[in-house]
Amino acid sequence: MSKNRNIIEGRILSFDKSPFSKDFDLSSLKIDKKRIFIIDGIIESIEPVNFINPEFQDIEIIDYGDHLISAGFVDAHVHYPQTAIIASWGKRLIDWLNTYTFPEEMRFSNLNYASEIAARYIDFSLSNGTTTMASYCTIHPESVDAFFKSAAVKNMCVVGGKTCMDRNAPGDLCDSAKSAYDDSKALLQKWHHKGRAHYAITPRFSPTSTPDQLLALGSLWSEFPECLMQTHLSEQVDEIDWVRKLFPKARDYLDTYETFGLLGERGVYGHAIHLEAREIDRLSEVGASLIHCPTSNTFIGSGLFNMEDLTSRSLKVGLASDIGGGSSFSMLRTMAVAYEVAQLRGLALHPSQLMWLATQGSAKALHLDNQIGNIAPGMAADLVVLDLSSTPTISQRSARANDVWEELFPTIMMGDDRAIAATYVAGKKI
Repeated sequence: MSKNRNIIEGRILSFDKSPFSKDFDLSSLKIDKKRIFIIDGIIESIEPVNFINPEFQDIEIIDYGDHLISAGFVDAHVHYPQTAIIASWGKRLIDWLNTYTFPEEMRFSNLNYASEIAARYIDFSLSNGTTTMASYCTIHPESVDAFFKSAAVKNMCVVGGKTCMDRNAPGDLCDSAKSAYDDSKALLQKWHHKGRAHYAITPRFSPTSTPDQLLALGSLWSEFPECLMQTHLSEQVDEIDWVRKLFPKARDYLDTYETFGLLGERGVYGHAIHLEAREIDRLSEVGASLIHCPTSNTFIGSGLFNMEDLTSRSLKVGLASDIGGGSSFSMLRTMAVAYEVAQLRGLALHPSQLMWLATQGSAKALHLDNQIGNIAPGMAADLVVLDLSSTPTISQRSARANDVWEELFPTIMMGDDRAIAATYVAGKKI
């Protein structure tokens, strides 16, 4: 059978280890101009620019010059149903949910509407260089079908799940312990590992699930431990106070998940800003993933994620836009705010660390780093090509750079979709 072959050339950014590692040597991270040889959407090899592969005779070389080629961005925590309400004025998390989120999510019982928004969200993300995301859907199975179908059209690697809630939400957005279990199981069996789709069991957060529902979803996770489980944790202090009132016997917020079988290595916990010492210890012990959502945390006034302490505890940390609490579809903008949040905590994140969080870090958090998040042989050719002189303002600064990191940093801090010269999904330019 004939195979699809591509050759893409440019300055390649790839990682051998995390730049957060204590033994990481920045000087060992070379960004040289090379050629990526791709067969059927999978990276075959990365070679010097003068390398000739006889298997690729007569294949046009797509040369991006001095543009930087990275693994496609991985957005590890989003709510695609909130696409249309992004940047809505609000006060605090609970007010924002009641005023904007819940009314919008009610519309997703309509498959046509869900499909329209899913396709729009996918297009917005791809135009910003994001090739993978982990999305909460709504309680409606139609919203899950719409998301996975829209991603499949573009052959994208995505994570998604039906959001489960059976209290403290409008009646039209509440399911039950039984329907949450039954719907989630049916959707999991329908979509998990179909093409590049991955299912995540998805309780929204413990305030909107009764103990019975949390127990049912914990039981489902024990039946399908290979799946991810995604939820929210310790986003705002008033949310934590609410959790204490709803679960008076719980030791802390995390205990409301642990008690019901919803703490584990494949657990993905969004925000995780106001963690107590016991929670950090338990998350570290089980090897769970935490997702930093900086634009959302600043937009809704949630707090400052403690990157330095949490990355030092062997926790997997990913980066996310948290659309639509987050105020931008751009992972460049997300990196910029992550840098600013860390500065407020006395930590200056290096550009290599920011890029790692938005690619391999998020892929590791989603347990997909054997498939995506890095440019290496055997990985999917999900790529983003960055123009490091995309605007006059960025260009005049990058022109004065002393090294590639000084050249890249202005694009991280000031770049937007104009910096995305190309996005590739499985070797195909989108």
